[in-house]
Amino acid sequence: MKKFVILASTALLLGLFANAYTADNTSQTVTYEVQGINEITVSGNPGALVINTATAGSEPDAATDATTSYSVTTNGTNKRITGSIDTAMPANTALLVSLTAPTGGSSAGQVTLSTTAQDLVTGISTLAESGLTISYEFTADAAAGVIASSTKTVTLTVADGT
Repeated sequence: MKKFVILASTALLLGLFANAYTADNTSQTVTYEVQGINEITVSGNPGALVINTATAGSEPDAATDATTSYSVTTNGTNKRITGSIDTAMPANTALLVSLTAPTGGSSAGQVTLSTTAQDLVTGISTLAESGLTISYEFTADAAAGVIASSTKTVTLTVADGT
C-alpha cells in the first residue's frame, strides 16, 4: 500500500508539473509586409510670378520664385519625379520648373511644364529627404500682350523610372 501511495503521489506531482509547464507557453504567428512607399509633399505655394519689366528692344524679363521646397520618401528603386500643369499656358508664355535632386538622383534642370507629365528628377531610390528647392520661372514674349492674373495647378508625382 505504501508503494501505491508513493506511485500515486509521484504520478500526481509529475502531472501537476507537466500541466504547469505547458500552461506557461503559447505561440502566435505574426504576418508582416512592407509595401511600396512613394510620397511627395511641397512646403506651400510660390509667390505670384508677375512680369512687369523689360529692357527696351528686348523681350519682357522673366519672373522667378525659389521660395518653396519639396520632401520625398520612397522605398523603391529607379523612381522619378514628374511634373505637369492642369491646363495649357496662354499663347507666347511658358511656366518652367526646376527641382533640386535628392541624393543619388539627377535633376533634368529647367523644364517647361505642360499638360503632359515631364521628367523633373530621375534615378532616385530608397530615400527620405526634405527641404529640396523648387524653382519656378514664368516667361512671356511681347506678343503675349497683357494677361490678367490667373493660376495653374502643378502636379508632382513619384513614378516608376523608365
